[in-house]
Amino acid sequence: MHLSLLFCSYSMELHRCYYSWFLLSALIITVAFCDPDGFLSLSCGGSTTYVDSSNITWTPDGAYISAGDITTVHFQEGSSPSTLPVRFFPDSTLRKCYKLPVKNVSSLVLVRTQFVYKNYDGLNKPPAFSVSLGRAITTTVNLSNTDPWIEEFIWTVDKDIVSLCFHSLTNGGFPVISSLELRPLPQGAYIDALGDFPNKLLRKCYRVNCGYNWSLRYPIDQYDRIWDADEDFSPFHVSSGFDIQANFNMSVLKESPPAAVLQTGRVLARRNDMTYNFPIDHEGDYHIVLYFAGILPVSPSFDILINGYIVRSNYTVNRWEVSSLFFTMKGIDSLNITLKTVHYYPIINALEVYEILEIPLETSSTTVSALQVIQQSTGLDLDWEDDPCSPKSWEHIECEGNLVTSLELSDVDLRSISPTFGDLLDLKSLDLHNTSLAGEIQNIGSLQHLKKLNLSFNQLTAFGSELEDLINLQVLDLHNNSLQGTVPDSVGELKNLHLLNLENNKLQGPLPRALNRESLEVLSSGNLCLSFTMSLCNDFSRNPTIETPQVTVFTPTKRKSHNRLAIILGAVGVAIFALFLIFIVSVFLYMRRRKSGDTYASRTAAEMKNWNAAKVFSYKEIKAATNNFKEVIGRGSFGSVYLGKLPDGKQVAVKVRFDKTQLGADSFINEVSLLSHISHPNLVSLEGFCHESKQQILVYEYLPGGSLADNLYGAMSKKLTLSWVRRLKIAVDAAKGLDYLHNGTEPRIIHRDVKSSNILLDADMNAKVSDFGLSKQVSQSDATHVSTVVKGTAGYLDPEYYSTRQLTEKSDIYSFGVVLLELICGREPLSHSGSPDSFNLVLWAKPYLQAGAFEIVDESIKGTFDTESMRRAALIASRSVERDALRRPSIAEVLAELKDAYSIQLSYLASEGLAN
Repeated sequence: MHLSLLFCSYSMELHRCYYSWFLLSALIITVAFCDPDGFLSLSCGGSTTYVDSSNITWTPDGAYISAGDITTVHFQEGSSPSTLPVRFFPDSTLRKCYKLPVKNVSSLVLVRTQFVYKNYDGLNKPPAFSVSLGRAITTTVNLSNTDPWIEEFIWTVDKDIVSLCFHSLTNGGFPVISSLELRPLPQGAYIDALGDFPNKLLRKCYRVNCGYNWSLRYPIDQYDRIWDADEDFSPFHVSSGFDIQANFNMSVLKESPPAAVLQTGRVLARRNDMTYNFPIDHEGDYHIVLYFAGILPVSPSFDILINGYIVRSNYTVNRWEVSSLFFTMKGIDSLNITLKTVHYYPIINALEVYEILEIPLETSSTTVSALQVIQQSTGLDLDWEDDPCSPKSWEHIECEGNLVTSLELSDVDLRSISPTFGDLLDLKSLDLHNTSLAGEIQNIGSLQHLKKLNLSFNQLTAFGSELEDLINLQVLDLHNNSLQGTVPDSVGELKNLHLLNLENNKLQGPLPRALNRESLEVLSSGNLCLSFTMSLCNDFSRNPTIETPQVTVFTPTKRKSHNRLAIILGAVGVAIFALFLIFIVSVFLYMRRRKSGDTYASRTAAEMKNWNAAKVFSYKEIKAATNNFKEVIGRGSFGSVYLGKLPDGKQVAVKVRFDKTQLGADSFINEVSLLSHISHPNLVSLEGFCHESKQQILVYEYLPGGSLADNLYGAMSKKLTLSWVRRLKIAVDAAKGLDYLHNGTEPRIIHRDVKSSNILLDADMNAKVSDFGLSKQVSQSDATHVSTVVKGTAGYLDPEYYSTRQLTEKSDIYSFGVVLLELICGREPLSHSGSPDSFNLVLWAKPYLQAGAFEIVDESIKGTFDTESMRRAALIASRSVERDALRRPSIAEVLAELKDAYSIQLSYLASEGLAN
């Protein structure tokens, strides 16, 4: 049959059925379901309940979420102004979750979200953020691409409540949502994609009502699926849409598409094949559903191809019958669906395309219960909800898959290690430092996978009997406790142990000989008497004496001359010979020095390559990484810093030093040496270096947040004001880094150039100490002081160090005290603005802060801080900048006070209902 005849037949049938179809449609609208069972429609940020034009009831979302702020969006929709309530989440540190009840709703539900920005904040910065459903990250919303943005998911119900959460991205702005819908779906639908597995969900990509140019939803689709118009997807060389009323046996389709969808279709015209092309976001696994209905007076047959491959050949659509086909395509990054003629002309009535997403495995209930008990024992709300590992790990926790492998609960009041800790059987790292633990170490013997245990800064008095069971333990940190007696032999039986820190306890007696091995580093200073050899207990280290250089003076002999002319001639000859000799010696010395320098440089470069730095870069690699040193992100007395990108895409900061003197070379070598041997979350890490062709180039991790100085009173301060709680968090981070330098390494390290411009911030405003070119390693025997040339920065320089040339760790404390004053006052350490009395920050601010007069606090944070929090920070800052170094606190004391101030401020904000 020719296509023209088909058109005629369809036209006649269409007119005969038009009137009855109109009545049917009117009837459907009239008896539309009034908020059917299982429908949940939330107006996010809304304050009133209302019924829309489809008789669906919308309610405010306040009962389903406790986080976020609300506002109203004003925008133009066509030619009419529109308003819409939205909820946004300015606190970007934690996940924000809706709790949706799904008990007894259905075994399968549809979850639909709409995100609207429309410049509600006037900043013209559309946000981007991640969305998770249950344990799975489902999508990333980017409202700069599409606004509004709609997402739809199909979820197999496995719990009474499902969490829909939003996760902020770095520099992504605040998540925002306008509506949230929950709809039950028919039993057994989409079983071919979901199967019997609870670890999959579907994300809708396309749902098309072929041959129809308007979208359809409830009440035409009783499950309120939105069927998009075909006009945006219509392939070339097809007929116009067909709309034929027919009575079908719909029970064969478990997905239960509405009859109105199946009564429209697209038919191939004039060509042999018809293709739908669908852009897809990214490579993945996709599930495709094709619907067919025999609305033609013939039964066409055709081949079905997906991405050029035949997935079904000679498929026939029988007249007055409905059918569907399901296909799962794995690992595709594009999608086209082709119907190729075999007999008559192919037809398609509707189709759906879903991305198949894996749901991470659930953490064991034993682990979850243990963590919840531990949270209760801390007395703190740690925001531990849902699964500890997915979609993202809880705060203080790290996971490998669905296994909790790391727990860090420092600075809380635990008092003891409860038996519940023994249920965390997969732990590899446990950090309970500064948690008020007392008595003996207990309840950890079952942690057979534990590799790192930190119980430092507590009041533990005994080793207990369970350490010997930790057969995989590699690091045991017990420093700054009150451990007494001798170290038990069982500790020496830990064969995998490579670091044992026993410093600053009350231990005495010989160490177990099993600990005296090359693979193990034992730190034991600060005890009564602890050594492998008892005779060494009474040996005290002395400061090395500085020997005065010995100078030998040669006195020339005098000779008498009897002939004045001979003397003159001799003198001239000697002078000429001396000049020649000086020339020869100079050339010799120059060549020797050059050779020596080259040898030294070659030797140094060879040694540096053996320092286990992350990578030794060639100059060619550096040029490629920086795009020939294109983008400067910083400058200083050392040289310039350039933005770079490594071949793996990782961004780095590339510091190119232009000080090629020996002093500059020593500083460069010193920094590479130090950073190659230390590692801490609050110290900027070294990615590598280049020492090729006399280049002095350091490659660091890139921290996009800039320096603390920039954020306090530099260019970045104009964009964002650091809150008091954020300033305290930065201070705590930096203090942790300095504490590691002073107490966590041997030899200990004195930074010598602590200042706000050397404290860098990552995208989440976590602080890291940087620039170790002037740092000095100090052995335990030299811990009191080291005589050295004064180095540092004006305004931060310890006055006692400057006058005595005696460098101690307290010199860093003074410099860090200046940084704390900057955080409190929001100004530079030396300033020519204002009165002469305020030129020096220390001299100006210290009397005020000691007296508790907070009028000098930075104007931008006044009225936002707890007085006790400020008092704690002000007093520790004042003590840190005492002129007498002996009166300054240690970095451990500074850190403890800052943590207290930080906790007090957090409690204050929580009590006031304020954002951090």
